Amino acid sequence: MKQWLLVLAFECLFMHIYHQSLVPKRSCAFEVRPSWYHRYSAAGLVMGSKQLCKKTQCCVGIYQVIDYQLKVNTLACNVVKKTCLEETCDVQLPLKSQFISCICRTDMCNRNISLISEPERPPKPRMYAAGTNFKAALVVVVVVVILFVSVFIIIGIKWRSKEKTNTGIQSEDVQHMCSCQIKAPENQITDIELQEVLGRGQFATVYQGNYGRSVVAVKVYPANWKHRYFKEKEVYELPLMKHERITEFLGTGRKADDGSLLIVLQYAEYGSLHSFLCKHTSSWMLSMKLCQTLSEGLSYLHSDLSSNDMHKPAVAHGDLSSSNVLVRADGTCVLCDFESSTILRSCSGHQLWQDHFTNMQGHPQFCTLNYMSPEILESSVDLRSSSFRLQGDIYALGLILWEIWMRCFDLFKGGDVPQHLLPYELELEANVTLERLIFHVSEMNRRPSVPENWGPALKELLTDCWDQDTDARLTAPCVLGRLMSL
Repeated sequence: MKQWLLVLAFECLFMHIYHQSLVPKRSCAFEVRPSWYHRYSAAGLVMGSKQLCKKTQCCVGIYQVIDYQLKVNTLACNVVKKTCLEETCDVQLPLKSQFISCICRTDMCNRNISLISEPERPPKPRMYAAGTNFKAALVVVVVVVILFVSVFIIIGIKWRSKEKTNTGIQSEDVQHMCSCQIKAPENQITDIELQEVLGRGQFATVYQGNYGRSVVAVKVYPANWKHRYFKEKEVYELPLMKHERITEFLGTGRKADDGSLLIVLQYAEYGSLHSFLCKHTSSWMLSMKLCQTLSEGLSYLHSDLSSNDMHKPAVAHGDLSSSNVLVRADGTCVLCDFESSTILRSCSGHQLWQDHFTNMQGHPQFCTLNYMSPEILESSVDLRSSSFRLQGDIYALGLILWEIWMRCFDLFKGGDVPQHLLPYELELEANVTLERLIFHVSEMNRRPSVPENWGPALKELLTDCWDQDTDARLTAPCVLGRLMSL
């Protein structure tokens, strides 16, 4: 009996090995710089100018534009994506960067790159009638269809009217699980006094203001940026959006002189986290308070909640940075600036996704450059997927945690606390450009330097936030749990 079981186990092992040997492996052209050989060679067996991929079916090609000519920079198996759709290495004109990349799924496809223009819409096919009998039949069919549709519409209207009469429920309350059906009541603020400028962003200027006897923050959008204003307003007005780690939304308004649009928010005494870290160092206790409350806010933003017939869908921030986090007088963090955010389930979801898809051809312009994740820098994400937006927030969260700890004097005992720098300003000597980030972050897989004396727990947490593999990154609740256990 034992011998029979041993033979059976051996046969199973042999069949598994045999099956694995039958799985086709992708062959890619291989040509990389010496400094990147170790990273890319680990993706598959290198045989001269050819590489046999281990875990991916995708080849990657990166080319540099020099004197209007394309020069090979990197050819290898893709180390980020395991599957892809494109069969050839295509790049759409016009070129928007000095470096261009493509991903494809056929053997040696990264050797040749194709520059393609904007696809033209095919002409609509013309329909020709076969004769008068056909036309007459078509007219009869159309009339019959119209009659059927009219009958169904009349029945539907009568049924809907009857339901309203019996239940007294308004039509906008029927589909209560749809996030745009129930909104927070709109509060129009008219009597507000703008004072000093607190900060300027890409789309709006933030002022300190007086509203009644309260000090408030007022975000002023020029009239030509009204679509950004409405995007941020939509996020703040989501049901169940009020939370102690989200900047409190007080209302909206409009300037009479120039038509500028106003979003009125609770005032944060210390301003942005970036400003706070520039001016202050902190103890370990305060640093952890900043980190934990920041993670609480992001965890709530990413959550999908339902309560008392109200629904808050998950929201991806889309531009998380130390400038878009505020610090209150008690040392807690709150999230703000949602004009680049994405509501991941909404009644107008199709249109919302289309808006983002249009904006993200090539490299997205709404992210703060230093906080762009590798997959966004590489343009290797599936724009139809919602997960990469949440994972991009987690990458940025890891960078902000690093910023906070770099100003913690308890982590630099016996030495000076470094001045506050944004991520990669030290490594790239403050000359942070898109091209340099692509190579440093995406191709070389480099991250901000973590001091050795911080210990393995902090380093592991940061690594799990900014991992090159998006699926390996933590979720916001997991980050919060790790912080609570430190």
